[in-house]
Amino acid sequence: MWFKNFSVQEINNRPKNHLGGLLGIEFIEITDTGLSARMPVDDRTKQPYGILHGGASVVLAETVGSIASSLIIDPEQYIAVGLEVNANHLRPVKQGFVTAHCTAIHLGAKTHVWDIKIYTDAGKLSCISRLTVAIVPNNL
Repeated sequence: MWFKNFSVQEINNRPKNHLGGLLGIEFIEITDTGLSARMPVDDRTKQPYGILHGGASVVLAETVGSIASSLIIDPEQYIAVGLEVNANHLRPVKQGFVTAHCTAIHLGAKTHVWDIKIYTDAGKLSCISRLTVAIVPNNL
């Protein structure tokens, strides 16, 4: 499925001056069918009530899905950009890390659709997300 054999280290060595980097998102696993990343639940990612901000979960979901799409396409010809994301927040998270597991639902020439499940350190499902990514010509 992947454009080439990527390592977790290669993905984590990308520039950190973007939203995912500012929130401490790090990739932890690449499998034949998906990609996983984790994010700390700390002052950067909590809402004023002391629990994980739903927007931070969405950033994690869009980051892991968009990067997964970018690892499938030829970066000389195309870029992957988020087209639509939704999320259902199922339980509050107060501390530790949350881990997103991203698997493909659809990998077309112009769109990719990803199923992203986010879990607590205890393995409890905290968020379910679906991301649609547009595959567009690299004219930048």
